[in-house]
Amino acid sequence: MSSSTESSYLHAFYGGFSSTLRWPQFDALWAVLRDSADQGWYLYAIGEAPPTEPADAESVRRFLEAMDELLKREHNEDFCGIVYADSLTEPRFVKIYDPNNLGVVCGYSEHPPLPGWTLSQLAPVDLPQATAPVQGRRRWWRQLFKRS
Repeated sequence: MSSSTESSYLHAFYGGFSSTLRWPQFDALWAVLRDSADQGWYLYAIGEAPPTEPADAESVRRFLEAMDELLKREHNEDFCGIVYADSLTEPRFVKIYDPNNLGVVCGYSEHPPLPGWTLSQLAPVDLPQATAPVQGRRRWWRQLFKRS
């Protein structure tokens, strides 16, 4: 993957996002995504190899249906608040946090957890690799347990 592609994806990933705070907002976003299922969406489960090709419209719709069921079943709250989009009306990038691994997703942490899944119209990069600690931190970690 070119560094330009990685840079574009990471720039979008760290860009501004709006939360679907309430379930009706989530449902409205999902309707927009279903209607645009054929517009080149990459479906990425963080921790798996990033896809190299966009999913077909049927796969996008199947993903949206399954994710709708999963989130409403496992995030048993009267609010949603774990799905974020760069635009709620014309999304190009969506982050979905795993209800079983939330940590602090709203940005109050220096190191919030990665989302569980992303949908984007940009080819994704390996987020765990791209967001890994910088080399200096890795050296510090290795030195911490180095035997004298």
